[in-house]
Amino acid sequence: MFTGLVRDVGEITGFERQGDNIRITISSNLPQNTYQLGSSILCSGICLTVVEFGEGRFVMEVSPETVEKTNISSWNVGTKINLEPSLCMGDELGGHLVFGHVDALATITELNEDGDSWRFTFEVPENLKSYFASKGSVSLDGISLTVNEVNDNRFGVCIIPHTWTHTTLSERKVGDKVNLEVDMLARYVARMLEGRAA
Repeated sequence: MFTGLVRDVGEITGFERQGDNIRITISSNLPQNTYQLGSSILCSGICLTVVEFGEGRFVMEVSPETVEKTNISSWNVGTKINLEPSLCMGDELGGHLVFGHVDALATITELNEDGDSWRFTFEVPENLKSYFASKGSVSLDGISLTVNEVNDNRFGVCIIPHTWTHTTLSERKVGDKVNLEVDMLARYVARMLEGRAA
């Protein structure tokens, strides 16, 4: 479990196929005492398991299912990755609960400067649009963000300078696809309403 508060931006230094899986090596400044063999790390919104590690780096193995459901197919050596180690009991919950289970890819349709901040508009698949509401939470590439406005299957977020400079959002452009995880609370509320309608 995670909070969507990015702790480091790592860089892919190795990307190789091994059978059906992909083996990814990531260089990082995360303190080594925050993970070990078998630890979960949120990698741009995807919960992946450490299968090997060394000084300033760790290795993740990715299954075909994960590649199919996420934007990993667009990664390569040099790609920057938002990183967050999993929560420990007693850690501060500063964002919202993020699980690292990607629901879909969201597409950036607009990106504009707004004073010192930046405004993004994202488009999501039609079947997910009921999970978004103004002032609700969403995880995009592993970043906990607040939804500003919703228009059918599009929603907007405002990015403050700190988030812009301490995540990979500053490298994004219109047309890019990001890993989307809807808020778990919204998921359960929608499920309850479906049950009542039935």
